Amino acid sequence: ASSKEYLAYILEQLSGLEDIRYRAMMGEYILITGKGVGGVYDDRFLIKNVTAARERMPDASLER
Repeated sequence: ASSKEYLAYILEQLSGLEDIRYRAMMGEYILITGKGVGGVYDDRFLIKNVTAARERMPDASLER
């Protein structure tokens, strides 16, 4: 499970973005801005693999 401290750290890093919300789900946290963008899982911030994310982060590696 992810810690609330790590969630707070990620939310602080994303504070410049508009309308970031989160929802607790089974010990982890889904991050939402309009549509789901990713989440905090096992104290790791993972972003959903969608076209917009790939365009903005073309060199990011995928977690499998």
